[in-house]
Amino acid sequence: MALTQTKKQELISQYQAHETDTGSSELQVAFLTERINQLTEHLKANPKDHASRRGLLQMIGRRRGLLTYIQKKDQQRYQTLIGRLGIRR
Repeated sequence: MALTQTKKQELISQYQAHETDTGSSELQVAFLTERINQLTEHLKANPKDHASRRGLLQMIGRRRGLLTYIQKKDQQRYQTLIGRLGIRR
């Protein structure tokens, strides 16, 4: 259930900080958010898939850590990012 190459390129073009940016915190959060959304849909159809649920919780924790880092580093970037991603927090 990984992201397709075209979806990754689309996310990179939307969230990159500069032209050669491929791994900034904002991009990592965008990738994780996309994967979390995909996995959430999978779990709605397959509620007994506990291994995937565990992976989902790990991704959510990783995203939370990155968001905390961004928030501490630059509050304005954090607010912009969660607004663009539509994350409630």
